[in-house]
Amino acid sequence: MSGFEKAFGKILNGVFVITTKKGDRVNGMTAAWVSRASFKPPLLTVSIGKTRYSHELIKDSGVFAVNVLSDKQIAEGKHFGFKSGRKTDKFEGIEYETHKTGSPILPDTAGYFDCRVVNTCDAGDHTIFIGEVVDAEVYEDNHPLLHRHEDFF
Repeated sequence: MSGFEKAFGKILNGVFVITTKKGDRVNGMTAAWVSRASFKPPLLTVSIGKTRYSHELIKDSGVFAVNVLSDKQIAEGKHFGFKSGRKTDKFEGIEYETHKTGSPILPDTAGYFDCRVVNTCDAGDHTIFIGEVVDAEVYEDNHPLLHRHEDFF
């Protein structure tokens, strides 16, 4: 592991499943690079690798949801993180709801943000999608999952 990787590993992140819907296709991917961007309007940023299937769907649909995984959802983080949605229906057998954007909202999370893309920013091998939060909920009984490398690799 390089010095850069070790240093980046010291930045604490939550674990999120970013979901989206385009037409009748839904997909989700595990991510750690999510951040608040603005109070008014309420904006979040998500950084998505340009080769990811979710990148293509978010870019085309203009919507995404950020599902904040709870500390009991490491298995869900792994499920959505290790397969490509191009080849696998990651939602086969998975319960979910939809709210304002139609992006999947997972059960038993610590909360969610339902967003419409309002802008993008090129970020090397990723795109930063800036989403206006159009719906959100927090579930007080569930605590957010913090990313620890050893939980996933």
